[in-house]
Amino acid sequence: MANIDPYAALRFREFNIFLLLRFVLVFAWSMQFIVIEWQVYTLTKDPLSLGIIGLMEIIPALSMALFAGHIVDQREKRNLFLCCIGLFSLISLCLFFLSEASIMASWGQKSILYSIYGFVFFGGLLRAFFGPTIFSLVSLIVPKKVYPNAATWNSSTWQMASILGPAVAGLTINWLGVHWSLCIVFVLVVISFLLGLLISKKPVLNPKIGEPIIQSLKEGVRFVFKTKAILGALSLDMIAVLFGGAIALLPVFAQDILKVGPEGFGVLRAAPAVGAFITMLTTAYIPISRKAGMKLLVAVFGFGISIIVFGLSSVFWISVFALFFSGITDGVSMVIRQTILQLKTPDHMRGRVSSVNSMFVGSSNELGAFESGLTAKLMGTVTAVVFGGTMTLITALTTGLVSPSFRNLDLEKDLEAHEN
Repeated sequence: MANIDPYAALRFREFNIFLLLRFVLVFAWSMQFIVIEWQVYTLTKDPLSLGIIGLMEIIPALSMALFAGHIVDQREKRNLFLCCIGLFSLISLCLFFLSEASIMASWGQKSILYSIYGFVFFGGLLRAFFGPTIFSLVSLIVPKKVYPNAATWNSSTWQMASILGPAVAGLTINWLGVHWSLCIVFVLVVISFLLGLLISKKPVLNPKIGEPIIQSLKEGVRFVFKTKAILGALSLDMIAVLFGGAIALLPVFAQDILKVGPEGFGVLRAAPAVGAFITMLTTAYIPISRKAGMKLLVAVFGFGISIIVFGLSSVFWISVFALFFSGITDGVSMVIRQTILQLKTPDHMRGRVSSVNSMFVGSSNELGAFESGLTAKLMGTVTAVVFGGTMTLITALTTGLVSPSFRNLDLEKDLEAHEN
């Protein structure tokens, strides 16, 4: 292999534009979600209303995922991406007007609340298209030999925006209020749309344009389940998030177990994100494509260990370190998974494969929160977290033992093939 270039993907102008666009878009989306949560809870004072927000987004996102993948594979990616951003800007604009004081006073609480849920539902439909469109577009912006480096920078950008968006939302709600916070979101989305215009249109590489949708969807799902590297990576990530969802129980730990209040809760919430972000930047300099299967198994195993330590800890800083380490291992897992998907997926099937990925990952996040809440109710909070971490360990060990092909997966040959 040639000398490692940690900035290989950044040497392509359109990829830099894409990263800036994605940062602004994810920042705005994350910020908007926090502002909406604040507004809804202010209206209702009911924690269940916060759960309904997540439900209103995930139901259409999962329901439309496979259909969205089919559409993405049939369409030109740059314009489809711009269309999604444009529709998202309309949602942001409507939420901005909906939060205006005179409208809120005249409409009434229920009308405002149901309208917000409706716009969140529409945003869930768009979420189904964003994932496969972004995944497909990246592969058309950079050559295959720099896919691992592009995956690292792409994931790092997403992680940074996901950290900063909610933090800034909290500040702007305090300084400017909900109304003008949503105005900022709208402006950011418009900026991301303008940045998208700087990216050129891309060729449609699908040779089966006009293929019947049922046949197309079957082909996409069949490919994922036939490709052991992709199926193994998605399954490991889904199980780890499903059973290792300690994040959903952080308010309980902060208030009742560690007794650290809102300030400590903020530190606990940020710890895994900071760990993941540091890992993603590090992998730009230390690529992890060699022996990728074993590294992914070790990362998932380490994630399980960190969740168990967190569950058993009654010392605040040990808990913070455990969550920080969970973010490090999750960051390794995320970069390897994205690299496997990019290298193993044919160009004409990227939309459908990414949609299946979003179903695995998206459903596991929400179901993981539900599983954590249910097991905490049945077993107790600490036992539930330790149980989840243990299940993650068992999954990693079992996968390594029963699937030697995945354990021995090495992406170096794929990269060398694309360089030659």
